[in-house]
Amino acid sequence: MTNVVDKVTRFSSELVDAAASEGERENRSARQQLEHWARVGREVSNQRQVARRRVEAALAGRLPLRELSDEEGVVFNAEIAAALEESLATGHHVDDRAARGLASVVLDEQGRVVKHLPDGTQIVL
Repeated sequence: MTNVVDKVTRFSSELVDAAASEGERENRSARQQLEHWARVGREVSNQRQVARRRVEAALAGRLPLRELSDEEGVVFNAEIAAALEESLATGHHVDDRAARGLASVVLDEQGRVVKHLPDGTQIVL
């Protein structure tokens, strides 16, 4: 039997909490659930069949969404949701919009709606 060495990585607490919750329903630990999701995601990503190419074409804007099957639509939506989560977690959207002369409206840490103006001022709405 091959000896597998674990590697340490970090996940957001939101993802770990979701894995713990789902894992409990599936009789898996949070770690087992994360590994399950990773394996499933890897298999979806590795698929180079017609359906996967169609989803990729829709993501690139080369195929209208209405032409996707229900199953392809689920994969499309999952890809979009993951891209949005990553972008929101790693992007500097307020600064990027300000550089283009655009205002942004966001929720602050206290849950208040705040408008950020391109000149750097903020207005609590």
